[in-house]
Amino acid sequence: MYKVKNATYIKGAAEKSGFIKSQKPIIAVSGKSNVGKSSFINMLANNNKLARVSKEPGRTKLVNYFDFGDFILADLPGYGFARVSRGEKERWAKTMSDFFADKSNVTHVFALCDIRHEPTADDGDMIRFLYYNLIPFTVIATKADKLSRMQVGLKKRSIAASFTCGEDDVIAVSNEKRTGIDEVLLTIEKILSVANNLNDGEQNNA
Repeated sequence: MYKVKNATYIKGAAEKSGFIKSQKPIIAVSGKSNVGKSSFINMLANNNKLARVSKEPGRTKLVNYFDFGDFILADLPGYGFARVSRGEKERWAKTMSDFFADKSNVTHVFALCDIRHEPTADDGDMIRFLYYNLIPFTVIATKADKLSRMQVGLKKRSIAASFTCGEDDVIAVSNEKRTGIDEVLLTIEKILSVANNLNDGEQNNA
């Protein structure tokens, strides 16, 4: 099983000139405001102080980069928060558009949604965007500790149906109880293996 040995904050980038270019795979974390992206990152790093957790949604306005050793993690600005200006929303949208426009910016996306609720229209737009641009993704259904095991199973099936993906592509997690962490780490192991094989193939063909 893959293990995260150490994770450190690198920097935040407000525009594409600040986006990191790396030989390491870059895994992005997306989701609506207040879905639990920072808590998920901290669970992954086993460090509750790595990513700042805010009680007020809409605080992440940058692409925040973290070095996880074997890969770079990019925390994307949260979407769908109403109490920001139109200009602010447009700036966020441009940041996201610029980030995904260059495929070298991202190897895989962990798309977060709240397992307690039906996926929002913004969640659906995000998933359709990833499909359209052929960007591999895994759905991370957060706050699973708020539901019973039976409810979690039902919600996973419902989310998979909403996003027209396989149920195995939806991982239910609880940041408080570390539920689902092994599945996430196994997914990362697979992502890194695929990325490394692609790199090896490119070098051999060079």
